[in-house]
Amino acid sequence: MDYQTFQPRLELSYLIKCYWTLESPQEKIPRQQTIVPDGCMEMIFHYGDLYKQYMNDGQAVVQPRSCVFGQLTKPLMIEPTGATGIFSVRFQYEGFIPFASIPIKEMDDKAISLDQLFGEDGTKLEKNILECKTAEEKIHTVEEFLLKKLDAAAIDKIVQSTVDTILTAKGQISIGELSRQTNINRRQLERKFSSAIGLSPKQLSKTIRLQTTLKLLLNKKFTTLTALAHESEYYDQAHFIKDFKEFTGLTPTEFYGENLKMSSLFYGTN
Repeated sequence: MDYQTFQPRLELSYLIKCYWTLESPQEKIPRQQTIVPDGCMEMIFHYGDLYKQYMNDGQAVVQPRSCVFGQLTKPLMIEPTGATGIFSVRFQYEGFIPFASIPIKEMDDKAISLDQLFGEDGTKLEKNILECKTAEEKIHTVEEFLLKKLDAAAIDKIVQSTVDTILTAKGQISIGELSRQTNINRRQLERKFSSAIGLSPKQLSKTIRLQTTLKLLLNKKFTTLTALAHESEYYDQAHFIKDFKEFTGLTPTEFYGENLKMSSLFYGTN
């Protein structure tokens, strides 16, 4: 399994967190993988075989060849159908809004094909990306596309600064305190977040807090689950396990045992 990350050009770094590629040979027995919500939307191109995505009813659907995946509000179960070859744009928390052609909130937990989002331009982008031979060529192609689509006026400075506050606090901040610091009432702040990010401030805070805890778990920076819960300032171990299971579908012990390989790539070192 080969996972690599690449940085965006400077003028897009406030919107794009990174690009990444993942390549892996076909498995004799394909395994389901859990993708944990991290608060970031992704533009994904499958230049290898496609992935199946499991729905709430247990049925599987095949993901589009290229798509933008909206905010995850719950763990996502996927499974390769053959050899993996993925190129992805990982946006900042509010980074996709300047390119959105439909309301962000309507994209939650969905893979929206590029042709549905951008019409013929999306179809052309997919074709161009799939014809690229290197990651550097893919990055240049997608950056030129995004710069042409960029609507800088869509960025909400209040949302941007509030996200920075949540990140600084590692998700350990109340919505009341966020409202006080921004001098905006709670409902208005929630509406702004829903429009720009697809999550409420509380959901994003819980996501960031869980991601911080997940990195500690994967990097073994704890002695017991109680110590891990205390380090992340959860009320108690029961509260910690409840939140962890909400975002991963598993207890911390189950997750560490079954999902270490894939998750350590995406969350353990970034």
